[in-house]
Amino acid sequence: MSDEMKKTNRQAEIKQIIEQHAVERQEDLVTLLGEVGITVTQATISRDIKELKLIKVPTADGGYRYSMPTKKSENEDAQLQKAIQTYLQVLKKSDRFLSLTMHPGHGPVVAMLINRLEFPEVFTAIGDDMTVLVVCQSATAADQFAATLEQMR
Repeated sequence: MSDEMKKTNRQAEIKQIIEQHAVERQEDLVTLLGEVGITVTQATISRDIKELKLIKVPTADGGYRYSMPTKKSENEDAQLQKAIQTYLQVLKKSDRFLSLTMHPGHGPVVAMLINRLEFPEVFTAIGDDMTVLVVCQSATAADQFAATLEQMR
């Protein structure tokens, strides 16, 4: 079996395992794969997690478990545009940072949409009740993303 085939099979097994078990640590994944006859190192699991873009989500008992990434909704572009049109009050820029002042209660949703849409200019967005801090890749990227947001207005 080729290395690529082994990797494909291993990653398919990882997807099944995380759907069936609350896997909290990479070591747990190594153990569970071993139980189905797949021997791997923690370093290999770490690479697989990155390639599969696994995320950690909260569990009912306060811990975190690995999960497949959520699929981007087809209408998230439209949702962001509507939120910017309706709730954006002030847009300020400083170097590679953008500060978006929103109507109260809308900061977290706008930050989540910006992050999920994976704009190439954006490193990350963090939202509280009425503010979104957008950290861009560079000052030029911040200018570009500010222009994108202004077009949505």
